[in-house]
Amino acid sequence: MREFVERADVCVVGGGVVGLTLARALARRKRHVVLVERGACGAEASWAAGGMLAPQSEADASDPFFALACASRDAYPAFAAALLAETGVDIELDRTGTLYLAFDEQDEAEIERRYAWQTSAELAVEYLTATQARALEPQLSTRVRAALLFPRDGQVENRRLVAALKRTLEVYGVRVFEQTQAEALRVERGRIVGIETARGFVGADAFVIACGAWSSLVPFEFTPARDESHMNDESIVPTVEPVRGQMLCFAARPALTQHVLYSPRGYLVPRRDGRMLAGSTSERAGFTRAVTAAGLQAITTHALEIAPAVADLPLLDAWSGLRPHAASDWPVLGASSEVPNLFYAVGHYRNGILLAPHTADLLAELIVTHNMPRALAPFAPAPPRRSLYSVG
Repeated sequence: MREFVERADVCVVGGGVVGLTLARALARRKRHVVLVERGACGAEASWAAGGMLAPQSEADASDPFFALACASRDAYPAFAAALLAETGVDIELDRTGTLYLAFDEQDEAEIERRYAWQTSAELAVEYLTATQARALEPQLSTRVRAALLFPRDGQVENRRLVAALKRTLEVYGVRVFEQTQAEALRVERGRIVGIETARGFVGADAFVIACGAWSSLVPFEFTPARDESHMNDESIVPTVEPVRGQMLCFAARPALTQHVLYSPRGYLVPRRDGRMLAGSTSERAGFTRAVTAAGLQAITTHALEIAPAVADLPLLDAWSGLRPHAASDWPVLGASSEVPNLFYAVGHYRNGILLAPHTADLLAELIVTHNMPRALAPFAPAPPRRSLYSVG
């Protein structure tokens, strides 16, 4: 007889912002939820992020991903207010706006294209001359040629968001197992029955993989045993790879800027506590989190291009995180077509903080009602290439 350390309606595997927010959304729908996290909740990409909520600043066209991102950004005021009410933690939602800056002819052509399609789509965006941009942000480089102001884009303090989510799971009675490696997801006759962990066996009716950059490494055990010809089949989970992003943190009191400042090469994010974040790199370096001289030099160069006064700011810290990048370039959200009680919330790449509230609500609706929300359909897991297990 298998010994269960815990049984639940839903088990979420992974405790980053996406997994934490989904666990909350499920608990709010009266589901008993267990969350299993290999380390400390929110200590990986969620902790290392810049916290920007900037779908318009980064979009080249309107598509389902852009719609998902804008819907999630627009959900943040209510989300932030609810977390404050539940936990007393202010996640420092800032909707001052984002400035997207042009420093050469190629940059100018890019922002003109972005301005054209976003105004035709009746989105909130303003075209600023160099003089107007510097009037808003006097510390901008004199080399700035033009800018776009996205008044609805903004930021949150992602580390306070992690703290709020961890506290709200206590409020909703979610059982959280930190420092608990998922040793195997046990599949018996086509369904997952539980997770083997060092703490014991965690059983549930439904399971969600939300392990960030580690999502493709979650092991499975099949009973009856898998056909040996399928042992190397990678389609059991979507392919997700780590992409390293390095960040710098400066002391900037009084504040150097009021807006998030963005260029095609880098960004500056002012925090309420007097810090200024500068980022970032995108490096395929496996699971190596090292902060490198080359990365720091590149970030510094791009920061100085935006605001030369950064050169005089004391450097407080530097870190890196591993972003989860899916092969499709879009997140993978939804139910497995092969294992009916398995769901995915993976591959959010640079947008985990931004997408968390809307991802959570859509997936929670799917898990609880078994009805696919229309907004999730473009992100559904691809069908497997062949059967993943034999049934005997």
